[in-house]
Amino acid sequence: MDKIKAHFQTKIGDQISEIKDFLAAHGDEKIGDIKVSQLYGGMRGMQALICETSKLDPDEGIRFRGYSIPELQEKLPKFPGGGNEPLPEAIFYLMLMNEIPTDDDVRRLSNNWARRSIVPPHIFKAIDALPVTAHPMTQFTVGIMALQTESEFAKAYKKGINKKNYWEPTYEDAMNLIARLPRIAAYIYRRRYHNGEHIEPDHNLDWSGNFAHMLGFDNEEFRELMRLYMTIHSDHEGGNVSAHAVHLVGSALSDAYLSFSAGMNGLAGPLHGLANQEVIRWIQSMRQELGGGLPSKEEIANYCRKTLAEGKVIPGFGHAVLRKTDPRYTAQREFALQHMPHDDMFLIVSRVYEVVPEILEATGKVKNPWPNVDAHSGQLLMHYNLTEYEFYTVLFGVARSLGTMANLIWDRAIGSALERPGSTTTDLLKEKFAK
Repeated sequence: MDKIKAHFQTKIGDQISEIKDFLAAHGDEKIGDIKVSQLYGGMRGMQALICETSKLDPDEGIRFRGYSIPELQEKLPKFPGGGNEPLPEAIFYLMLMNEIPTDDDVRRLSNNWARRSIVPPHIFKAIDALPVTAHPMTQFTVGIMALQTESEFAKAYKKGINKKNYWEPTYEDAMNLIARLPRIAAYIYRRRYHNGEHIEPDHNLDWSGNFAHMLGFDNEEFRELMRLYMTIHSDHEGGNVSAHAVHLVGSALSDAYLSFSAGMNGLAGPLHGLANQEVIRWIQSMRQELGGGLPSKEEIANYCRKTLAEGKVIPGFGHAVLRKTDPRYTAQREFALQHMPHDDMFLIVSRVYEVVPEILEATGKVKNPWPNVDAHSGQLLMHYNLTEYEFYTVLFGVARSLGTMANLIWDRAIGSALERPGSTTTDLLKEKFAK
């Protein structure tokens, strides 16, 4: 058993005991009331899940195991030799173990993923069976599903395994999946946009650095961006579509590949992960309509009002939970201010940030007029010439594996139940309230 897995095993018993004791003391207590409007409104705001790895506070933003993004940027290990951004290996370790890793912990995890990263040939064949023009997220989910043939959990369950040990093959699947996703994602990128001219991995690099290399970007600044990007996109508590889908499908004892593929199909929706490409598309359309160059704040404001008047949304603004500027947006803005303060696209994003909240507030219909993570990420990628914005959601998906897989391992370790909420009908509700 590898040292990372052995260390995780030492934590399971204490966590199970803590949950059992807490349920014994407070299991019958209520934590809130459900409104009828929530039943029809996508269960918005209902406290119905446990997600230990991160929590989204409306006023403070995302916290990972209690740590804010600025705290993580300070405390988590960096790439040796001058890196400034936290390593994604470190955020995964924190989410899985609930402890800040050492440099040795992170190096061990990075090496572990490198050893697991070989992708079987049939995965590439499955992707190649699709038209090269297929959306990158379609190719990505096909690649993930093809990997399901390698599931250690599926093999163990078929042979017969004690449910107390479900976490062990789930751990193997999760680690293998995380290790192989960059290779699959890079293969799709090079297949779609670079005539199938693929780049072999460089295992002397960290997980994100190697991903950047396989994409074809060996600029150290871009590698730093990938480290930041993968870290801040790794998790966003348990109720968002992708995280919830992984948990829901996993609760049926579907293996990591089936569960994660479900999450990625949710991430591909315009109201979730696909929004990052919509932001860039909207900015480019605005720029073209306004004659190119750097539009003024007044021109941007008028274009925003026109967008709303046409019954469309301004992509990248608003959030289901947050009531302030997304700290993930702020982290990306600080990266841009450090590395590209005079970039035209960054200046446009900044001017949009200055004018949109006031315009949205004036409508009286928007609770959160502030930018979310998608409002900035595309600009950073465009700066380094990763201009193919349909691929951006795949980057998001690779990052989201970190949080969802940490949670799935814990779901199997503590024996989380099959998720099966009840439902009702409009007629029954009418009958209830008529009485």
